[in-house]
Amino acid sequence: MTPSTDRNQQLFDRARKTIPGGVNSPVRAFRAVGGTPRFVQRAQGAYFWDANGKRHIDYIGSWGPMILGHGHPAVVEAVQKAVLEGFSFGAPTEREVELAEEILDLVPSMEMVRLVSSGTEAAMSAIRLARGATGRSKLIKFEGCYHGHADALLVKAGSGLATFGNPTSAGVPPEVVQHTLVLEYNNEAQLEEAFELHGPDIACLMIEPIAGNMNFVRASVPFMQRCRELCTRHGALLAFDEVMTGFRVALGGAQSVYARALPGFRPDITVLGKVIGGGMPLAAFGGSRAVMEQLAPLGPVYQAGTLSGNPVATACGLATLREIRKPGFFEALSAQTCSLVDGLKTAALSAGVPFSADCEGGMFGFFLLAALPQNYPAVMKSDGSRFNTLFHGLLDRGIYIAPALYEAGFVSSAHSDADIAETVSAARDVFRLL
Repeated sequence: MTPSTDRNQQLFDRARKTIPGGVNSPVRAFRAVGGTPRFVQRAQGAYFWDANGKRHIDYIGSWGPMILGHGHPAVVEAVQKAVLEGFSFGAPTEREVELAEEILDLVPSMEMVRLVSSGTEAAMSAIRLARGATGRSKLIKFEGCYHGHADALLVKAGSGLATFGNPTSAGVPPEVVQHTLVLEYNNEAQLEEAFELHGPDIACLMIEPIAGNMNFVRASVPFMQRCRELCTRHGALLAFDEVMTGFRVALGGAQSVYARALPGFRPDITVLGKVIGGGMPLAAFGGSRAVMEQLAPLGPVYQAGTLSGNPVATACGLATLREIRKPGFFEALSAQTCSLVDGLKTAALSAGVPFSADCEGGMFGFFLLAALPQNYPAVMKSDGSRFNTLFHGLLDRGIYIAPALYEAGFVSSAHSDADIAETVSAARDVFRLL
């Protein structure tokens, strides 16, 4: 297909005239892998069709929300009914209460929850709440964990242990991130030193329990246990960013996965997004009643949002949660994801390609490395050139994975055995070219 007949290229050229980079979120631009982004025309089940009419098996699923696949009948029906009732009111609705009750029923660590419109907004608000509730300023985050694009969280690690962060985006003054400590993921020594040096001043430790923005990297059980112990000992709040993992890796989120190994384990604050909106702009943060009652209008920590609890978004999210809590849902989803990962491992092995992969629930990740990495520096050793060849080889064969080396993938309940087999077959062909 020539550029003059490639509808994706035509749209991309047109978009770059009016939208920075031609996209409204950077990773969509294919800058990391090269080539032309696919403009989605429509989607259904496990597939989307691009502007040229080509079908792709979708392993992004809107970066996680589409756990039921695209256009699930029960969700579509709920949204259509909500739209007829009204788009937005700026006033309370019964459905907000229903969604809050559903979330609290599934996540026992949360006694109260506040609905917002994006994961960035939820994480930003959770940090403000932690600082307000503790009267402290400092926060800990981990290199390779992404918590949205709030100024205080756009930080990279400096040299040495427990180093104060430097901003990684223009427009973020150094003084804005002066209270942010950036540590290495799964590094207990750095964690202990940070609390030893700054314990009385740390408001919260925020972590992705399974990091999805350095592909798929788990916090080890001993590391997570130490996070909990040190936060408790020093009076800091443990904040779980489950925007990606919430209702995706298990019905109770990643915290329920850790609770299997650590009975009684729970974070103090949980940040949710993606799946709870079912594809609509919706996120949330919650925790104990004592902490959450620090929020306005009850307490001194201010947070507000015109579209928070939007009636169409809550209808979409509520219908999604009711589907995924049906008996056997996660068992079937996990089996499909494991089938995909096992198939990719076998295909890579047969081609002699260094490859490691992991999964939980409907979330997976892989590396062109012989062993699974445990932190961001190890992730960075993955072979970017080989990944780009793999990405475009799969794309040409109608398989759509994340157009970036450091992003996790997602399987939906709509992915069939045939879809998994087609994907593994395509991967087997491409691995032979690496």
